[in-house]
Amino acid sequence: MQNAQPAPESAEQALRRLEWTVLRRLDGLLQGDYRTLLRGAGLDLADLREYQPGDDVRHIDWNVTARLQVPHVRVYTEDREMSAWFLLDLSPSVDFGSGTRSKREQLADFVAVLARLLTRHGNRVGAVLYNGGVQAVLPPGSGRRHVLQLLQRVQAAPPPGQEPPGLTRLQDLLGSAGHLMRRRSTVFVLSDFISEDGWERPLAQLALRHEVVAVRLYDPLEQALPDLGLIPLQDAETGELLMVDTSDAGFRARFAQLAAQREEALRQTLARAGVDTLELATDDELVSSLLRFTELRRQRSRTRSAPAPAHLRLVHKKPVEALP
Repeated sequence: MQNAQPAPESAEQALRRLEWTVLRRLDGLLQGDYRTLLRGAGLDLADLREYQPGDDVRHIDWNVTARLQVPHVRVYTEDREMSAWFLLDLSPSVDFGSGTRSKREQLADFVAVLARLLTRHGNRVGAVLYNGGVQAVLPPGSGRRHVLQLLQRVQAAPPPGQEPPGLTRLQDLLGSAGHLMRRRSTVFVLSDFISEDGWERPLAQLALRHEVVAVRLYDPLEQALPDLGLIPLQDAETGELLMVDTSDAGFRARFAQLAAQREEALRQTLARAGVDTLELATDDELVSSLLRFTELRRQRSRTRSAPAPAHLRLVHKKPVEALP
């Protein structure tokens, strides 16, 4: 007799698990510094003070500087209320996972943790769900029930036989979201970025108006193949099936080289778009990734003169340096 498969985890069970295993640890480690991850939409003038090296020159008050003959800068406080949006790529390729977790499961946990963290502090979160097209829009809301509704939609896989044909078009997701978000927001784009070309420009346009964080999901097997002999590989986006001989060392080397080239090109594209990037593998531990991301964003906020957002790699012990 075969053992019965465990029942899928419900949204309530998943959120309760994350509240106990992730959120409680973050509460003790962030110590109220969750706003490093997410910044308010508005600014209020709080004070004026003399210019110091490292201050943003855009905040210089030229009238006061001319009157006092000493450079002065405006000091702002952020509006505490903010809105966050999750732009979620739920196309077939995010269902892949070579270990115990898929990219979709890692995406769901990340969204649940950040959404719950935000809504507990009175902020609002919304989402745009993409799967071969924009499938649903969840308007910004707050409260635990709203987070559960969001998590339920993320967990819901497309019905068998109704998976969208062809390649993902992230530009459709980004373009639709740009029309929806009227107020400046913090935007998390969660995707494995396996998509047709053309999404780079809409992402850069989105970053001009909003603060955008690209959460790039991947599985280690997508970067290097082990020696498993002759195995079938299926393209999750198109359904194409190929037989490959992974015992061929030359084939594995070519696969790793092409994967590395794609990685480098993707990082440069995201850096040029002006967005911060969090790389999240299916085997990453969520708490440590979020803490490292918080620390790197804190460091960047202290260096206001940086010419471009840093590209933050959270997979290895040491982050990759900022790309030009």
